[in-house]
Formats: sequence, C-alpha cells, structure tokens
Amino acid sequence: MMLLHDRQFLLLLALLLGVLAFSSLVGVILARSVQTEKGRETVANLNARIKAWWAMTAIFVLSVVVGPIGSVVLFALVSFMALREYFALSPTMRADHRVLLWLVFVILPVNYILVAIQWYGLFAIFIPVYAFIGLQIRAALDGTTELFLDRTARTQWGMMVTVYFVSYVPAILMMQIPSYSEDGQNFKLLLFLVTVVQASDVLQYVVGKLAGRHPIAPNISPNKTVEGFAGGVVLASLLGASLYWITPFTVLQAGLLALVICLMGFAGGLVMSATKRDRGVKDFGTLLPGHGGILDRIDSVCFAAPIFFHVTRYFFSAA
Repeated sequence: MMLLHDRQFLLLLALLLGVLAFSSLVGVILARSVQTEKGRETVANLNARIKAWWAMTAIFVLSVVVGPIGSVVLFALVSFMALREYFALSPTMRADHRVLLWLVFVILPVNYILVAIQWYGLFAIFIPVYAFIGLQIRAALDGTTELFLDRTARTQWGMMVTVYFVSYVPAILMMQIPSYSEDGQNFKLLLFLVTVVQASDVLQYVVGKLAGRHPIAPNISPNKTVEGFAGGVVLASLLGASLYWITPFTVLQAGLLALVICLMGFAGGLVMSATKRDRGVKDFGTLLPGHGGILDRIDSVCFAAPIFFHVTRYFFSAA
C-alpha cells in the first residue's frame, strides 16, 4: 500500500513500537523485582494493559497490510469473536437460537458489506433500525414469552456493542476528507484513534496508581480513580494534540477530538466492567491467557470509534 511508504505514518509507527518495546521491558523488570503481593498484582495489571496495546497495534498494522477490504474482513472477524464471548456469558434459551443465527449469519455480514461498499446512509441505520426491529419480530414469532424482555434486551445490546460499534473502526476508511483521504490517508486516523484510546487507558491506570486517592466507581472498577481519570485524560489529550500532523486537524482540533476519544474510551471500559460485574466474571474470555478475551481488549474502542467517526464526518468530511 501507498501508506507503507508514507514517512509520517512510518515515523509514528516506529515511535509507537519503540514506546511499546520500552514499556514491555520496564514491565518485565518490574515483574522480576517487585516482591509484595499487591505490587505484583499492580505490575501484572499494567503488563496486561501494555499487552492490550500491543494487540491493538498488531490488529491495526495488519489492517494496513491487507488494505481497506481486508480490514473490513478483519474487523468482521473481531466482531464475531467478541459476539461469541459476549453470548458465552449471557444465558440463552432454545428459543433464542434462531435469533442468534440471524444475527451471526445475516446481520453481521450485511453490516460489514455496507461498510465495504461505503454505503454510509444504510450502514448508519441498518442495525439501529432494521436489525433491531427484525430481531424483535423473529423472537416474537417463536412464541416463547418466558423472560422475553430480558432475552431480547441482551441480544440487542450485544449486537450494538460487538457488531455495530466495532464496525465503526473500519468505517473510518469510508470518510472522504478533502485533501486528506487520497492514497489511503484515512489509515492515519485509525492510528490516531488507537494510539489515543490505548494511551489514555494506560495513563489513567499509571496516574491512578501513583496519585489516585478517590475511587470513581468503586462498585464497578475499584482501580479507577478520579485522579487517574483526570490525569490520564489530560495527558492522552495532549498526546493527541501533538499528533495533529498525521491528521487533517489543527492542534486544537486534534486535542479536542482526543479528549472526546478519551472520555468515550473511559465510558466504554466502565460500562463493560459493569457488564462483567453483572455476569460475575473477571474477563469476557480467555483468548489471551491471564489477560482476558478480545472484548476485554477493545472495550474502550467500542465506545470511542462511533463517536470519533461521526464527529469527524460531520465537521471534516465532504460527504
């Protein structure tokens, strides 16, 4: 791809990989040197977040290599794995099986086909309107009324988070931004999104451990503190502002969009943590032994991607 010869892209990617390599080295050193049980738990959590950053970076680089269509297929697979993890923790009845078949084999692929052919108008409403109504009708036609509202609500929420929200990541490629989107430049927006949202997650944790005193949601995520949230969001927003040169934004615009990404990323992590608490589990899956599943790694991106897409499209896209 042309982007693989883009000096700006390669420079930032090299810096990102360098930071990740350095962070991983520090994590290994800390894991070997820390002796207390609480210290080891903290280091393990930090290393898990660094590994999540590696995973997101790997997915992003792979999406660049395979091209726009390949990236759509890649994230369709990510949605499928996330959907599978979600329903593994959500009790279903025999009556739900046909609904789930429609969701997996019709709604999911059609949604990503709309992304691939860049039919934004239908993509934006296909799941929130047509799929939402269709799955309710399919569930009602089965005739099973036991826990009907609970069952259908779980299905609708799973569809929105794991399919609709996730599909906004490759959908960023369909935007047409004047004097920017030529030669696949939109991949830089993906890098901007991934870098800011993952940096925010790690920085919130680090600042929280160093200066956190007041839990922000103790019943949901005891490790999240007001100080960590504020410090991590500010630092990650400043990082986003400093990356304006790979985007079509000014410094101020990049900083404000980074702020939006950080806030929505935090919200995504909080909501998905609440979901896990409700299910009584620590992680959604075991894809990465000891570090959770695919949905644990993309929870922040799930909420950040659609908001970033719509704000950018509204203010900067030509279509």
